[in-house]
Amino acid sequence: MKQHLYIGNLPLDFSEDQLRELFASDGREVETVTIRKKAKTGRSRGFGFIKMGSEEDAESALTALNGTDLAGRTLKVGEAYRETRDRAVTSSYEDYGRPQRPRKRR
Repeated sequence: MKQHLYIGNLPLDFSEDQLRELFASDGREVETVTIRKKAKTGRSRGFGFIKMGSEEDAESALTALNGTDLAGRTLKVGEAYRETRDRAVTSSYEDYGRPQRPRKRR
């Protein structure tokens, strides 16, 4: 298991500091905490990511906090993963070919 965790179904008024405290309980080490926010309003989107200090801390947090009740919401904790394809390196033409124009109907 990796050190990065996905946290879903967060209360919308939950802060990054509160999330850090929750995951650092029981002596676990938390490196970074990020709660995703809407670009226009700055409000929480209800999910975030945490990088734990070690794989053991990540596994411990996952088993301890997944499915727990947090302000009336069931917390979802899982391993975060990145998309394997690097979009900056390849273009869509290389991957899928040139776009086809639709045929004209008569």
